[in-house]
Amino acid sequence: MKVEDLEGVTFGSVVTGINLEELDKKTWQDLLEIWTDRALVIFPNAWLTADTQDDFARRFGDLEFPRTAISNMGKDGKLHKETTDDVVKVIRGNEGWHHDSTYMPVQAKAAVFSAEIIPESGGATGWADMRAAYDALDDGMRSRVSGMQAYHSYYYSQGRDGYLPSEQKDDGTYNYYGFHNHEVSLRKLVKTHPDTGRDNLIIGRHAHNIIGMDPQESEEFLDSLNEYACQGSRIYHHDWERGDAVIWDNRRLMHQATPYDMTEPRRMWHTRIAGDPRTETALNHQ
Repeated sequence: MKVEDLEGVTFGSVVTGINLEELDKKTWQDLLEIWTDRALVIFPNAWLTADTQDDFARRFGDLEFPRTAISNMGKDGKLHKETTDDVVKVIRGNEGWHHDSTYMPVQAKAAVFSAEIIPESGGATGWADMRAAYDALDDGMRSRVSGMQAYHSYYYSQGRDGYLPSEQKDDGTYNYYGFHNHEVSLRKLVKTHPDTGRDNLIIGRHAHNIIGMDPQESEEFLDSLNEYACQGSRIYHHDWERGDAVIWDNRRLMHQATPYDMTEPRRMWHTRIAGDPRTETALNHQ
């Protein structure tokens, strides 16, 4: 196994020379230590099958959901490319920085993501280090945000960006993952990582309505905090090659999609790893 840390950023490593289908105990333990430390591990040219991707993800915990296509390609081969198309709205919404499933009762732990079909240009995936962002705050701001709590909602984030689906169901939800009818999740802006013991910001596009602030003040504050957090050595964007795979720590890193030409096909595969309910449950769902 060969490990190279990403240059110029506070997280991330590239690992080569291993077969993710056949990890012996020592290699797995070494890999887990790298991931815990670096939060993002990139496996070039891994070519994960459906079973391999899900089996590898299960090494990190139970699945929130198994391998699912993130794609502008329909099952019939049709390309979803119009801005009014609900599939396009979901894809475009993901261009905002976010943690996965903060809008659910239990936040996701991690995700495995792999590339099958990629466009000629665009479509990179970015990650942002929320531990480094917290550490970079001055003492006064660290103290201030440590006492804050905000709601997280997929309805809020998609609605604010103009990407709510077109068809609403009778119960007010939509036929896409995340549009549930549970109570809106409430989370601290600063959370201690259960494995490292280090503090991380939990912010992103789904966060809104900080307790004790009026909505506009909260929105402006969170926008400013997100902008501050996601810059410089705290961000990395990966330009995909076919067959690449990654795993990232959703408790430490935010991520974002980036635009590409929707007239070109793109198909990525996403396996989401469930958070531990003991540490990732929203305050109002415990």
